Amino acid sequence: MNVTSIDWAIIAAFFVISLLIGLYTSKQAGSSAKEFFLSGRNMPWWLLGVSMVATTFSADTPNLVTDIVRKNGVAGNWAWWAFLLTGMLTVFVYAKLWRRSEVTTDLEFYELRYSGKGAAFLRAFRAIYLGVFFNVVIMATVSLAAIKIGGVMLGLSPIQTLLIASIVTVVYSSLGGLKGVLLTDFFQFFIAMIGSFGAAYFIIDLPEIGSLNNLLTHENVAGKLDFLPDFSDPNAYIPLFLMPIAIQWWATWYPGAEPGGGGYIAQRMLSAKDEKHAIGATLFFNIAHYAMRPWPWILIALSSLIIFPNISDLQTAFPNIPVDKLGDDLAYSAMLTFLPTGLIGIVLASLIAAVMSTLSTHLNWGSSYIVNDFYLRFLKPEASDKELVAVGRISTVLLMVFSATLALALSSALDAFNILLQIGAGTGLIFILRWFWWRINAYTEISAMAISFVVAIFFEVINPKVEWIMIPENQAYLKLIYSVSITTVGWLIVTFMTAPEKDEVLLSFYRKVTPAALGWKKVLDRYPAEKQVIGQLPKEIGLMMIGSVMIYAALFSTGFFIYGNMMAGFIAGAIAVIGGIVIILSWKKLS
Repeated sequence: MNVTSIDWAIIAAFFVISLLIGLYTSKQAGSSAKEFFLSGRNMPWWLLGVSMVATTFSADTPNLVTDIVRKNGVAGNWAWWAFLLTGMLTVFVYAKLWRRSEVTTDLEFYELRYSGKGAAFLRAFRAIYLGVFFNVVIMATVSLAAIKIGGVMLGLSPIQTLLIASIVTVVYSSLGGLKGVLLTDFFQFFIAMIGSFGAAYFIIDLPEIGSLNNLLTHENVAGKLDFLPDFSDPNAYIPLFLMPIAIQWWATWYPGAEPGGGGYIAQRMLSAKDEKHAIGATLFFNIAHYAMRPWPWILIALSSLIIFPNISDLQTAFPNIPVDKLGDDLAYSAMLTFLPTGLIGIVLASLIAAVMSTLSTHLNWGSSYIVNDFYLRFLKPEASDKELVAVGRISTVLLMVFSATLALALSSALDAFNILLQIGAGTGLIFILRWFWWRINAYTEISAMAISFVVAIFFEVINPKVEWIMIPENQAYLKLIYSVSITTVGWLIVTFMTAPEKDEVLLSFYRKVTPAALGWKKVLDRYPAEKQVIGQLPKEIGLMMIGSVMIYAALFSTGFFIYGNMMAGFIAGAIAVIGGIVIILSWKKLS
């Protein structure tokens, strides 16, 4: 690939600006732990929303989409499109509840909602489990994408790629805290969007492809274009559409799409100026993530089926790539090698931005768990703000080292995606219900976490090696059904076998957060003087459905126009506009 001095200048300018932002925000970020992790709870919706979008635009996301499209066509994207339902539930139901809680991290929620040793254990364990173990796995998949990009586009070894990406990201993340991450994300978001749209436009015009019409009518592509899978084939529509839309979105825990909000999404909501800014940020995020961004990735993935129809073609074109790193997800980076001078620099900068924005968020988010929910809570409650910021910066460096090491052992973004889904299967319903049902306690969550992990180990490690219980590959979706069922039955049994939280704990949580009272009625009836807030839950769920239809309509409207189906495009666009008008008219009553 011919990377010229112009391209290197663009990349260098990107690195310099990112580092300058970290230096600019370092003094304020170092003033207190709350500044370092929440930026003073004074952030506007547009900055938070853009940051959420930038974080989920990881370099492994277009790789994942390419992997999906090459294997299962456009319809395969329902594996992640279904999470829009989770996102819109967070927008209209949970964003304001999180902001009212005023916790520093979503793990601090445990000792607000629960009490005693169970709550303390849950907070400490998940601080390490999510902040270190899960977080390192996620960052390793991002680093894996960086390795593939560096190897294909720049001829760098995996270690060289990781050193370059890690050092710059760690410097500005550890110096600038959350505000530095937010401002850098804002800058990186626009670079990433320009790069992805510019790359798609140029690749479609390549001589090997010729035009959009040639792409869509090519024999390698024509059968991959449907938005929905073939409903005459259970082996297609059950795993590709029915499972994600019926079960996956509410039953599984996945970073960035947690049922009820959580992780770095919760961190952004908690740092918002007020409830409406928290709602606005998450709404913008879902619109941009699902309606604005997918099509450039999809078009590049479809184009790759013409130039690199098989993995063997990728291996022939890039013999220096290690065999264990070869896969369909590599095709995205391979297509970018055809870009011209100047655009190569912008696209490389956009991919670097995608890597760094995701890594920086996960580094800050993970270190917030380590500092606030483990170090300060259990090891040194009297620690000063200066000490907490120092621990946060040290943990940022260590998390990056661990994730880079793990990245060297991974081979596929889709494999990691499926493993994470499996580990979180069955826990999602708890995160939805715990705000609205008084009976859930700390042992509910502990049991769900333990059961889902054991079941995941069984299906991912033991099951493939034992012939008489092996699930056929074409029925792999059964693993999710079994996992969700076993985990849900398990935590329900534990819930009813253990004592509920004490009334004073439940009332304290209810007064602070004020969720709809229906699921709290049994407790509230024991205290006649306690105000029972009716809430707007039915309306909020209605808006969630309207918002979901609006965004899906916008997504498919774009697709119809790309496919040349103008009438369907206008109809879908009109549905999206009507949905938007309904939400705007309801906006004042959302909080």
